[in-house]
This record gives sequence, C-alpha cells and structure tokens, in this order.
Amino acid sequence: PPRPSSKSAMAPVKFDDIAKTSNEVINDDYQTSGYQLKTKQKTSWDGAVVSGAVDLFPGKGDCMTPAKLTWKFPAPLGFTGLCIDKLELDKAGAVKLEASSDKLYKGLKVECKSDCKDPAKIVAGCTYAGLADTLLKLETKAGQDFTAEVTRAQGPATLGVKCTAATLASPDLGLRVTQGPLFASLLVKDKFSTYAASCFYKVSDDLKCAANYTHGGKASGSFNVGLAYTVKAGTTLKAKVDQDQAVSCSVKHSLSKGFTLLGGCKYGGSKVSYGLQCSIE
Repeated sequence: PPRPSSKSAMAPVKFDDIAKTSNEVINDDYQTSGYQLKTKQKTSWDGAVVSGAVDLFPGKGDCMTPAKLTWKFPAPLGFTGLCIDKLELDKAGAVKLEASSDKLYKGLKVECKSDCKDPAKIVAGCTYAGLADTLLKLETKAGQDFTAEVTRAQGPATLGVKCTAATLASPDLGLRVTQGPLFASLLVKDKFSTYAASCFYKVSDDLKCAANYTHGGKASGSFNVGLAYTVKAGTTLKAKVDQDQAVSCSVKHSLSKGFTLLGGCKYGGSKVSYGLQCSIE
C-alpha cells in the first residue's frame, strides 16, 4: 500500500518539546514571587526588536531595578543571510549571543551560541527539516562533546531519541501521542533510570487540564496537576498543586492590545508568596 502522506502526520517537535503541551498548562504564566516589568518593541531598523525585563524592588543588593536587555536583529545591517536571534545583557553583566542562518541549504538551519567571553564555550549546531515528518538536530562544543537528536512524526505520534558522546549506548527516549482532545507523553532519561509521564485533556476551548509525574532519579515521586480556564477573551485563570501540597494560582489579563498584567500567588506549608508582572509590547 502507498505510504501515508506527510499531511496526515503532525510536524515533529524538538526532543525537549515532547512534553510541551502539558508543560504549558502547568509551568507557563505563573508569576508567584517578585514584581517585574517587561517591554518589547519592534523597530523600523531592518525589523530589529528590543526587549527589556526589569525586576522591581528585588530586596537584595544595592540596585533596586536590576534589568535584562535583549536585542534581535533579523537582518543585521540589511544582510538577510544572517539573523542575530539574541544579543542579551543580563543584570549580572553577562552577555549572550545567538546567531543563525537558514539560507545555506533548503531545510537546514545553522546556529551558533557564545557568551562573548570564553571561546571554549562556543556552541555550534544545525537543524535539518528537509526529510518528511523528520527533524534532525546536532550541537557541538569544544573537544568531542556533542548532543544529537532525531524526532519523527508518524500519524498522531511523535518519537524521539537524544544522546551525547557519553550516552550513545543508552540515549534518552521520548514519545508523545495526540488524539483529539487528549495528549500524552513519556520521556525516559538518565540511562533508562528516570521516567517522566505527562498527560493533557482539552475539556473545551476554554478549559484545559494537565498532569506530570516523575519516577526515578532525583525528582522521583514528584508530580503536578493543573488547569487553565479562559474566563473571556484576554483573561485566563490558572491553578496547580504540587507533590509537596503547594498550591499556586495565576491570573493573566489583557487590558488592551499590547498591555498585559500577570499576577499570582503560591501557598506551601506556612509560606505565602505573590508577584505581579506587567508586559508592554
């Protein structure tokens, strides 16, 4: 029989994104401590984007507004063959540089990362998506250290393998399956000693539920159960509980286009923390 068309399969994700569907419900958009102001502005200079994140009243150190600045240059000085994905200066003064190009060969993206300080820490890599339903990724560091991964989509499932020079005989394995409103994933890591399972259920367009559980390894027995509920367009409520019985709640509300507030709190044992984030784009 003829091979199923790639249109019948979901596009493969990166190995580290295999559990992303459930992790978005459980981990994203929780500001349960501290106050932060985020800004993002796209300019007319070849599409350059500048972003900022300022911690307000951190309570530690002499600086009361430590900040992180990030620039993105899709076409630096008008050159479209190279993209500076990130040029970052954090509150500690550290610099991060990430650059890439997808113009060398169809389906191939070449990347380079550096701290602009130590040449031995430069990371070079490539991602190839030129094969149907398959994604290949390779990263190399100084010496013979490398990370390689392959993910392949087959119908509703995606399978993945990831290894380093030290784990060629016992690579990390991943599987995710999406069927209608249901999603499930399993990651096997640390030489087959750690198993991380995730599940997700879309009850309706407004209500989503998810859960994660880890068996083996340092985090053995840890779990999270959470939900996200869209009250109305622009307003989302989230809540989750962890294995230590800590409860976290969050509210994300868009006051107007480009102006978003995110607030939350966390109660665990006898400790309560809360935070607020304001984003302007």
